[in-house]
Amino acid sequence: MYCKICILFISLLLSACQTEPVQTGLDRISEFQHLLVGKRVGIVTNHTGYNSRKEHIIDVLQKLEGVTVTALFGPEHGIRGHEEAGKQIESETDPMKEMPIYSLYGKTRKPTEEMMAKVDVLIFDIQDIGTRYYTYIYTMALAMEAAAEEGKSFLVLDRPNPINGAQVEGNILEAGFSSFVGLYPMPVRHGMTMGELARMFNEEGWLANGIKAHLTVIEMKHWDRSTWYDQTGLRFIKPSPNMPTVTTATVYPGVCLLEGINVSEGRGTQTPFELFGAPWIDAKLFTQRLNALELPGVIFRDTTFTPISTAGASTNPKYKDRVCKGSVVTVTDRSKFKPYSMGVQLVSLIHEMYPDSLTWRSSFFDKLTGTSEIRETIIRNEDVNGLLGKWQPALDEFLATRERYLLYE
Repeated sequence: MYCKICILFISLLLSACQTEPVQTGLDRISEFQHLLVGKRVGIVTNHTGYNSRKEHIIDVLQKLEGVTVTALFGPEHGIRGHEEAGKQIESETDPMKEMPIYSLYGKTRKPTEEMMAKVDVLIFDIQDIGTRYYTYIYTMALAMEAAAEEGKSFLVLDRPNPINGAQVEGNILEAGFSSFVGLYPMPVRHGMTMGELARMFNEEGWLANGIKAHLTVIEMKHWDRSTWYDQTGLRFIKPSPNMPTVTTATVYPGVCLLEGINVSEGRGTQTPFELFGAPWIDAKLFTQRLNALELPGVIFRDTTFTPISTAGASTNPKYKDRVCKGSVVTVTDRSKFKPYSMGVQLVSLIHEMYPDSLTWRSSFFDKLTGTSEIRETIIRNEDVNGLLGKWQPALDEFLATRERYLLYE
């Protein structure tokens, strides 16, 4: 009996340890206060920059003795996260804190010499979603370049990859397809945190002219690579207006490809990226064909929906006020689900069934995929499954490179 009680106690203790809430870099900032004392601090952040006590980074830093916050920098969607995708944002002055808010998604996407004039340390603290298309990654990269060029220190407060740091998927972006939805030779689902990405950008010579920032990453505690955001104990704050849940982030690496064709990706609905369609799709037949592919970890249900103008999220979505027919994506096993492969299969099936209705935003689709090969393979009516094996050698090479910069087990 005594041994059984001991075993039970140990089991409960281990369970408690495994469920200890994650501490983000911001939660640990006081441990690194010495890096900021006597310094003028600029912060690249937005509405996601909260610690586990629901305190925003601006307020946290202003409470630290000897630390002076002199400038704020906002990414796509603005520092408050209220602007829709792609909208150009003007710089402004915060009326409450009486400091400049420089837009890094307007006239410039990189801090200028003037913006950096009153900054000694530039801090980055924004929640990413783990997909190559998401622009916050490149806001960080360009901010690192600016800090390096101006001789300023750069500090990343790390946060979880919400769709875990173990699963990596997709083709590597090819030279010639770089853009602000994909600057560097990475797969679509990279399985890295922002801190790990910063280390890789810096050491692989990917910043402009191979320049290197004076980089410090404040690591998380209690996060491991297999952890999804809804297992962290942290509050999920939607990183952008059309990224409301972890479920959205899970399907996004695949359904986002529809932004490169004339099929609605669900913007203008309550569940963007979790459904898709167009007026010219036969929802029932298409969903049957999609389910017949037996893609791992996912099933589809036919649906109809009507995108509407949504202030701050999607004022002019595809097929606004028109009935769209298509499918709802339901992930049944996210450990097996391969969202990017699903997205490629999805676009291929649309082309196969509706070649006369499908139109391409060819340049943008190729920027998303990081290659023209996927679109060209689909147009030739060839089996896209053959691409998966073709990608593997380059993906293996990326994984070997990535290994050098991982901070968590």
